[in-house]
Amino acid sequence: MEEKFIAEITSRYTFSGEKIVLGKGMLNKKVVEKTEISIPLKTMNRHGLIAGATGTGKTKTLQILCEQLSLKGVPTLVMDIKGDLSGLAAEGNAENQKIIDRHSVLKIPYNAQSFPVELMTISDEKGVRLRATVSEFGPILFSKILGLNDTQQSIISIIFKYCDDKALPLVDLKDLKKVLQYVSDGDGKEELSANYGAIAPSSLGAILRNIVALEQQGAEAFFGEKSFDVQDLIQTRDGNGVINIVRLVDLQDKPNLFSTFMLSLLAEIYNTYPEVGDVEKPKLCIFIDEAHLIFSEATKALLNQIETVIKLIRSKGVGVFFVTQIPGDIPDEVLSQLGLKIQHALRGFTAKDKKEISQAVENYPVTEYYEAENLIQELGIGETFLTALDEKGIPTPLVHLYMIAPKSRMDILSTNEIEDVVNNSALAETYNELIDKESAYEILSKRMESVFGSTETTATSEKDEPSIFTKMLQSSAGKQLQRSLVREGTNILFGMLGLRRRR
Repeated sequence: MEEKFIAEITSRYTFSGEKIVLGKGMLNKKVVEKTEISIPLKTMNRHGLIAGATGTGKTKTLQILCEQLSLKGVPTLVMDIKGDLSGLAAEGNAENQKIIDRHSVLKIPYNAQSFPVELMTISDEKGVRLRATVSEFGPILFSKILGLNDTQQSIISIIFKYCDDKALPLVDLKDLKKVLQYVSDGDGKEELSANYGAIAPSSLGAILRNIVALEQQGAEAFFGEKSFDVQDLIQTRDGNGVINIVRLVDLQDKPNLFSTFMLSLLAEIYNTYPEVGDVEKPKLCIFIDEAHLIFSEATKALLNQIETVIKLIRSKGVGVFFVTQIPGDIPDEVLSQLGLKIQHALRGFTAKDKKEISQAVENYPVTEYYEAENLIQELGIGETFLTALDEKGIPTPLVHLYMIAPKSRMDILSTNEIEDVVNNSALAETYNELIDKESAYEILSKRMESVFGSTETTATSEKDEPSIFTKMLQSSAGKQLQRSLVREGTNILFGMLGLRRRR
């Protein structure tokens, strides 16, 4: 049995092109020295999945993949929701006894090293500021982020067109709110109605409520200038790919902001990067931790868009990898597009757990070497089931993998170390300066002040009726806003229609 295992695994995991080495195969819970397990670099744009119960080592697997890709000159972008990955910037501990013991069994030398890292943020964490303007989102994508219905989405399209025609730059959320205020009464209302059609005040109010709800999750820090150029994600240093870590620790309870960021980033990458077809190594690999946050509230239409993204973005040389607890967190339409599957242990404590384990095992090739449904519950730390694609795009046999240890620190950086990384970043110097040039807010504020004497008095229409904007600020509207916040707080959106190219 062992000789047959060695022959099959060796033949199916040996490749002619560049590869990344992950460890060695196991049979009967023992490492088989002659079975090196690697993945062809050219298939890493075919996407992947890292799954497993909490505490089974998913983060370390993610760390190893980022390291191995970096060593091959491939940049990565990592969504670090738990804050565990900053240690990639520091050298690992070669004297750690567990590491020594592991590599002694593997018969693979261990060389501790640090990797080139950029720490990034869309909130108050220290790092390179990632921003985008409202205009760059475009009306369709921005409407999806707000969760608007078809009627409201058409209104947003009119507002964007109006701002284009009137040279009113939409940079941040206060620009858009000012435009909504301006067209809700007075000259702005008449001008919009005459040239673009009348808009129901109730619809403007609903849109404004959703904008304020998004603001409550911290989105005002994301919308603005200077916009981040996604070309800056594909850097190398001394031949190693830069690992771009987006620090999202403070966004676990802000799903809309997380979704906003992911939507804009993936769409911008897709629209910006050129077609490259099949290449010897990917241009960029993206790892999305806690991926269930993206899919938990997705509609059928949105899932169709995600499936389309996964199919098409690989032709740009980009691989997308989802990190979650069970394969069932990922919709079947997306799961079927993932070439690499790395499965850590699952725990069968309840009937539901056992059902999920059976379903998880069905996602992997049938094997004569393992009783997969039992072994998946017994996998130790640093052990996984793995199946990948070979250089011809054919799935490799399921193998029980004993993984190498990360070369970098398996712990987070200190506050001082984080500050050093950010202070030495050329990207931070470029993007952390907030630019507040004249945009729709300033232009309309001046216009309204010249007409009414003060922007504070613009809440009265020709009939002395309070405007929609003013009504939104009254106490009864505040209660309605609170209800809206609860409703919208779990609205996870993921898609990529409507992004405008930057000018």
